[in-house]
Amino acid sequence: MGNNLDTQTYAWVLHPDIKTDYSPRVASDALAEALALAHALPGLRVMGEAVVRLPRAHPGKLFGKGKIEELGEIFKESEIELVLVDGHVSPVQQRNLEKDWGVKILDRTGLILEIFSDRARTREGVLQVEMAALSYQRTRLVRAWTHLERQRGGLGFVGGPGETQVESDRRAIDIQLVRLQKQLDKVGITRELHRNARAKVPYPIVALVGYTNAGKSSMFNYMTGAEVFAKDMLFATLDPTMRAVQLPSGMDVILSDTVGFISNLPTELVASFRATLEEVTAAHLVVHVRDIAHPETVAQARDVETILENLGLSQDIPRIEMWNKTDMLDAGALETLNNSSSRAENVFMTSALTGAGIPEFLEAISKALTPDKTTSELLLAYSEGKARAWLFEQGVVTSERQTEDSFAVTVLWTARQKKVFSDQHGLRVALEL
Repeated sequence: MGNNLDTQTYAWVLHPDIKTDYSPRVASDALAEALALAHALPGLRVMGEAVVRLPRAHPGKLFGKGKIEELGEIFKESEIELVLVDGHVSPVQQRNLEKDWGVKILDRTGLILEIFSDRARTREGVLQVEMAALSYQRTRLVRAWTHLERQRGGLGFVGGPGETQVESDRRAIDIQLVRLQKQLDKVGITRELHRNARAKVPYPIVALVGYTNAGKSSMFNYMTGAEVFAKDMLFATLDPTMRAVQLPSGMDVILSDTVGFISNLPTELVASFRATLEEVTAAHLVVHVRDIAHPETVAQARDVETILENLGLSQDIPRIEMWNKTDMLDAGALETLNNSSSRAENVFMTSALTGAGIPEFLEAISKALTPDKTTSELLLAYSEGKARAWLFEQGVVTSERQTEDSFAVTVLWTARQKKVFSDQHGLRVALEL
């Protein structure tokens, strides 16, 4: 879709607080998140914001006549060019509001798509955004005419006689979606090859997940020293970034920084970004990073858990909770949380800004990823030099003796190392000790 918004576009943010829509979220907090979304899109200058309380949504224009006139005056006076509505706006409502106000309207889904389009970096990310945008556009094709003004004839090659413009546009989008899906499948095969290659590396994968803007990328940078884009901005990361990291314990792990989750994520995006989030399901440890200073941290945590459930994340994968941004808490709140987190298993108070709590957190990662080890004896022919070298590289050899035709190697290793060794070298364990 691309970000075609001009630089310094004057924008206004509205959050419709509709009584008939049950939402556990406080309207002011929802508006604050909508503002953060707006600031995440470059080139926007937010001139104002408002919560608009409504008894119900007006089917044709969302807002009532009086409110439309009142807001129209404000938008005219402030020279507003774009109105961001934090919620669903139907195609008919969008067309009518744009006509009444003389501005461009973007609803929550449209805004998130613009941000995703601006942030996508990898080939896969770009394809996923394009597919999500097309799916969204397809749902917004409405016939603006009740008569047959835009019907056109044809020779039967393209839809046949009498095909309406809307039907033609839908078909064009469907063709484009099929083409993009084929390209995405090819990228998916490449990713699968990369994942299989990583599976051969005996490094466990640690995936950082969390609500958007919780501080995952900042924590990733702190732990890896990598120049990953990190900013106090929603959706700063769209494509998983992976780095090999050596923990203070000496253990090597692969750290994965994933796209931030958000409540009411548009269905088009959930489907399109599933492949990106699959990295999480391949992890050996999941770290849930929470912005513990956020007023809605509990609700955000629930949203993250729901998405992980929908992804089919196995309950067998160990998890650690990182309560981040403790530097933003006052002494009293910090003490209260420290007392509660000390009673909870695998919960760590941290700050990516100050580094507080990170040594304990890294120690917990090592502990969670240190599996039980077993001792085995292998008989390796003298010609199996590569297999023997691999064992020494892994540091699993405890003793070795030579026989007439082989090395008798005693190893202390994990089930994972044993499997990797067997997959790579096709050798059977001679003796379990």
